[in-house]
Amino acid sequence: MNSNQWESVMSHKLKQDVSIGGNLKRLRLKAGYTQEEVAAKLQTMGLAVSREMLSQMEQGKYSIRISVLAALRTLYKTNFEDFFAGL
Repeated sequence: MNSNQWESVMSHKLKQDVSIGGNLKRLRLKAGYTQEEVAAKLQTMGLAVSREMLSQMEQGKYSIRISVLAALRTLYKTNFEDFFAGL
């Protein structure tokens, strides 16, 4: 395996290993929000997040920004540790 192949494999594995998507979805549902509602609330907080982006975050296909994570912590009335539970 050459260096580029190794980096590709490791990048893919690392991305999957640190996905908090399942926790994002669990916490959203626990808070009683739809993806559309969360996106709208984030937009009123000045964060440009669409329902589609939120869906991709929950699927682990879109990296979440720290500012969005901090806003979700407030919106979901949770702590940062809950986003990383089980990882």
